[in-house]
Amino acid sequence: MELDERKKKILHAIILNYQETGEPVGSRTISKYSDLQLSSATIRNEMADLEEMGLIVQPHTSAGRIPTDKGYRLYVNHMLETAELEKEAEPERQVPQAADHVVERLDRMEQVLQQMIKVLAANTNYAALVSAPKYSRNKVKFIQLSRVEEQRLLAVVVVEGNIIKNTIFQVEESLTEENILSLNLMLNSSLNGLTIEEINLDIITKLKEQAGPHADVVGKVLDAVAQAIRADDEGLKIYTSGATNIFRYPELTDGSKAKDILEVFEEKEQLEELLTDKLNEEGKPGIQVYIGNEMPVQSMKDCSVVTATYSFGGGMEGTIGIVGPKRMDYQKAVDALQTVMGQLDSMFRKEE
Repeated sequence: MELDERKKKILHAIILNYQETGEPVGSRTISKYSDLQLSSATIRNEMADLEEMGLIVQPHTSAGRIPTDKGYRLYVNHMLETAELEKEAEPERQVPQAADHVVERLDRMEQVLQQMIKVLAANTNYAALVSAPKYSRNKVKFIQLSRVEEQRLLAVVVVEGNIIKNTIFQVEESLTEENILSLNLMLNSSLNGLTIEEINLDIITKLKEQAGPHADVVGKVLDAVAQAIRADDEGLKIYTSGATNIFRYPELTDGSKAKDILEVFEEKEQLEELLTDKLNEEGKPGIQVYIGNEMPVQSMKDCSVVTATYSFGGGMEGTIGIVGPKRMDYQKAVDALQTVMGQLDSMFRKEE
């Protein structure tokens, strides 16, 4: 939606005033903005146009106007474009490959993340949340079949992030070393670099056809691959801070709103839905803002959330975010997240 400069300034003025006061904004208040130099009558006409466009609404007769979700969205998009926050994703950095180093570093970074959101909540007066880092692109890296006993095989499956799954299983027939070598070559050439979603029925059928009398072995190896890929997929660990900050905003404390929002922060299941189903569905880099009805959680329709995806490389990622009322100070929230992301990036580089 394109607005002329006058309408943009009036819309921004309404939003900034409403962010500060939480009260509907009238034409006389807007007319006091020196850079506008417009009469109250002219401003009322422009506000009527903005209301017809669905960008502002009059909550009560004879009251001023407040922004709609659509109005906030236009404002936020303009803010992000002006700040040039939509940058191309940085090239993926290489991380140390030792699995024990990764685990040790993850434990340390989770502690850092928990401290960061406490500071984030305190500095913004909103609620803050962060998901612990997870491997988001688990792909098969290597499969090794070897004999343990005459009719027992060991399958070692290595997936991205150096997650290793060892599975010993019984086979009906005796396999020669040549059979095992052939199966290793076939499995690695067919599955290397694939995610669990990409290992579809067509691939499985072709593998079993190629294996011939050893199709049962292929089936058991595929089960081991699925278990290895899903080993780190037991749900997000989510940490929160500052949930009680919502009591600072009257529009979030009406009726049962505050109780419902606090329950979301306490129970975490809906926060996981918020992070997985909505915030990561487009895989966009940089800062993202979700407003009101864009939120998948019903009890948070009066809130907005500003998020960023952090990365420790190698597909190890998480989401950090700020939750507040729809009239939150978006620029302040974005600036705070930018600072945190810069700190995380600096710490990550030191870890390398």
